Amino acid sequence: MSRQIIRLAQLASHYGIPGLIPVSPSTIWRWVRKGQFPRPFQLSPSFTAWNCDEITRFIEQKRLPLRGAK
Repeated sequence: MSRQIIRLAQLASHYGIPGLIPVSPSTIWRWVRKGQFPRPFQLSPSFTAWNCDEITRFIEQKRLPLRGAK
């Protein structure tokens, strides 16, 4: 079984580079502290990542229908 992971640089937008979620890294960390976003895990002291499946579920739960869509 393979588990895909995503790093903060891929997840959040920064310095004009779009991320998977259009918010800053500080917003991601704020959401984590408040329990509003999946918690990351550490593979080493300098490598923090998120489980892609958890991020996908987060996005699916937050997605709203487009206005005017039928």
